[in-house]
Amino acid sequence: MYAHILQHVAFEGPGSIGPWLENAGYDIGTTRFFEKDALLPEPESVDLLVVMGGPMSVNDEAELPWLVAEKRFIADIIRLGRPVLGVCLGAQLIACALGGRVFANREREIGWFPVEAVAQGDLTLFRFPSTVEVFHWHGETFSLPDGAARLARSAACGNQAFQFGKAVIGLQFHLETTPESARQIVEHCRDELQPAAWVQSEAEILAADESKYAAINGLMAELLAYLHAAGGR
Repeated sequence: MYAHILQHVAFEGPGSIGPWLENAGYDIGTTRFFEKDALLPEPESVDLLVVMGGPMSVNDEAELPWLVAEKRFIADIIRLGRPVLGVCLGAQLIACALGGRVFANREREIGWFPVEAVAQGDLTLFRFPSTVEVFHWHGETFSLPDGAARLARSAACGNQAFQFGKAVIGLQFHLETTPESARQIVEHCRDELQPAAWVQSEAEILAADESKYAAINGLMAELLAYLHAAGGR
């Protein structure tokens, strides 16, 4: 089995996703778009795709032309029926690849805030806890692609998670975050920590105890196990 990770900046790596994939028996490859001559694999070779976050926008194609090829690649993987997970920017890229729009959210949402599950009649969809505190770092949001089901929302952002088909899930928030990756994003993006209703301070963000990270990493493990089973490969 082969899992491929699309990484947009050095400081937003796979976090807890990497160890889970290794323990599940996946060989792992990575396209690092921040490196020169980043290459994408043949879509048919990918059994599971993970699309990570980043500070850029999916709409920055003029400045970052590789976004065009990345969106096409994501769409190809989805058409092949392979499992796909998108985190933050990754979710927005999936939404865009499926015909959705990405635009500024009414609020920046940065720090530890709860999301709540959206009830679904289809019991085959992934189910989030009724409410769970997760890690956020975003200023944009997306419209729900046609045919997608909304899985979670928050007070600051209506579309927090969605599922398309049986094996494509986008998360506006981060479940893969570890204490080290939280420190990395704070270090590189602290200029975004401007006081606002849904923006915590650096001190508040980094004060999270190990139980918070354990909870979100555990939920990420459940989600990855769901996608692995849905892929059936």
